[in-house]
Amino acid sequence: MEKQGWKPILVGVDASREARAAAQFGWKLAQVTGAQLMLAHAVREFWIPFADEQLGERTVEIRKAMLDTARAQVTTALGDSVPAEVTQRMMVRFGRAPVVLRQAAEELGVSLVILGGKHHSVLDRWTGGSTSHNSVRTLGLPVLVVAQPRDRIFRRIMVAVDISQAAAMTIAAAERYAATFGAELKVLSVIEPPVVLPEVTPPFATQEFYEMTEAALDQRVWPLLHQPAEKVVRYGQPVESILREAHEWDADLVIVGSHGKGWGERLMLGSVTERLLSHLPTSLLVIPTKVEHVIRETVPELPVKAKAPAKPRRKVAAKTAK
Repeated sequence: MEKQGWKPILVGVDASREARAAAQFGWKLAQVTGAQLMLAHAVREFWIPFADEQLGERTVEIRKAMLDTARAQVTTALGDSVPAEVTQRMMVRFGRAPVVLRQAAEELGVSLVILGGKHHSVLDRWTGGSTSHNSVRTLGLPVLVVAQPRDRIFRRIMVAVDISQAAAMTIAAAERYAATFGAELKVLSVIEPPVVLPEVTPPFATQEFYEMTEAALDQRVWPLLHQPAEKVVRYGQPVESILREAHEWDADLVIVGSHGKGWGERLMLGSVTERLLSHLPTSLLVIPTKVEHVIRETVPELPVKAKAPAKPRRKVAAKTAK
């Protein structure tokens, strides 16, 4: 297995069982990759704006006590999920979790952030926010959200791609993880039915649209693969198709690219990434496809493969085409 080129791995932790599972998985991952494991915990300081007026010189003392208490609580919650030396160097700071994680990631030069998967409603995310959702949107780093802990490390990795420019970076990351863990790799592309608007004649018939999209996959996406992988095409809604495929194939990890949609677009339409985070089928790795320099640093360069010549259009099965 590949054990070189991995920068430190950062796990965001609190006193929850989900954080314990994330830390435990992070330690397993660090052992496999040879990377250093770091932990970070954020302490909210909602009372600080009034501290100087009310507490005076005791502010420093109380802040230190809060940090020490938080460190002790998280250390106890983590238990034996990671070695003692890992918890001893845990970074504990005041601030919102995404901000503390970003600061720690920049200081440590990490290549991956790991978080525990927690299910949140839409209201929770848009009022109080979710650390995993906010981190995916703001960190500019690959974020791995760990679902229910498994005894096995990654054996089956599924990557979901489309025909956008994000496919190259997402596939490169998936191939790195598959090579590192000796895992099976499946590449899934979900083709959504063309949108039909009232009183508007669609430019293409549905069958023709599917054939054109498959031809684009043949020309733009499949040639990006440098390792053996099963290629699968499904037709339908992306989230439902990805969830179903991950469940039926028993995937250990699903990898998707984050296209960085704006706040309004997420609120009104939702995004595949955010919906997957809310319905974690298994561990989910989100690659920030708009941050090219990050991808270049965290995914090794692979030899460029010559593009295959375009294939003639063919009839498409109603449900599946491989």
